[in-house]
Amino acid sequence: MLGDALKEFILTMKMSQEQTPLSMTEGKENTKFALCIENKDCEDLEKRKIYQVLPDDEAEKEGYLRVIDESGEDYLYPQSYFILVQLPHEAQEALLVAS
Repeated sequence: MLGDALKEFILTMKMSQEQTPLSMTEGKENTKFALCIENKDCEDLEKRKIYQVLPDDEAEKEGYLRVIDESGEDYLYPQSYFILVQLPHEAQEALLVAS
């Protein structure tokens, strides 16, 4: 179970003002996706669902991924909650259109 401080950190960490989400027309080749395999104490994650991952080198150094969750916002979650997956181009397009 996650500690209260970590839970609060995960729920309150938002994307910085300087970063913007990837649009469908830019950065397609760099778009990452991850399969959720754990969602302990995270109401906005569903197991066995694929989520878009946004670039955040600092978070990755600390063991987190910046994920657009069910709220439609991006938050930091432990990397251990996900498996990065490579998807066919058509599947990536479908997921980006659906979000």
